Amino acid sequence: MDAFIPELTPALWLSAMGIALIAGIVKGLVGFAMPMILVSGLSSFLSPHLALAGLILPTVVTNSMQALRQGPTAALGSVKRFRRFLLVGLVCLLASSMLVAVLPARVFLLAIGLPVVGFVLLQLSGWSPKLEGENPRLEMGIGAFAGFIGGVSGVWGPPTVAYLTALGTEKREQMRIQGVIYGLGAVALLVAHIGSGILNASSVWLSLALLPPAVFGMWLGGLVQDRIDQRAFKRATLIVLLVAGLNLLRRALFG
Repeated sequence: MDAFIPELTPALWLSAMGIALIAGIVKGLVGFAMPMILVSGLSSFLSPHLALAGLILPTVVTNSMQALRQGPTAALGSVKRFRRFLLVGLVCLLASSMLVAVLPARVFLLAIGLPVVGFVLLQLSGWSPKLEGENPRLEMGIGAFAGFIGGVSGVWGPPTVAYLTALGTEKREQMRIQGVIYGLGAVALLVAHIGSGILNASSVWLSLALLPPAVFGMWLGGLVQDRIDQRAFKRATLIVLLVAGLNLLRRALFG
């Protein structure tokens, strides 16, 4: 497959698939973070645009699996409950995806790194805001921000997780809702970046190659999920994400 993507040697192909495996395991355990891990890890040796292309198909498939874990009826209920978030986020995602081809690489990396680091620092500090009842304006505002960041970087998890946490969403429902929101966003991202040219006849091979290790990793993470202290593992995961986000900021600011 290196004929389709010349900059990828066999060793780099293996490295990319190893990153996808780790991203899948983390997603299977905590329900999010696959795009952040993939784009951070792949950007260490690939262009940001190619890293974004690589995460698209694994994100679509694994989020579909997560969203439908309790069946289509439960997933549809989540769509109805968060319809404003989804609709506004979709519009902003499609609009911002057109900026990818014209944004300088450093701006692109900065757009990913800042929300990742900000989210992780807030979570590690123990700050956990509580929202009482529905707030349509806030929901649409967070949906717009998540969609914009998602279209530019393929990463829309941090604002989504922060919002669901602030609502005090029950763990099982939160896992499903994350799958629904990320899954629909991933499908929109797929369509948007076929149009933008990010996912093309060359880069699609990377995305296809990352799909099996990502799915296998998610399955492994699901097996482990009930056997460990979830809070402790989530904290460890946040630390890993902090390192990944700081690495993205280092590359954005210092090259």
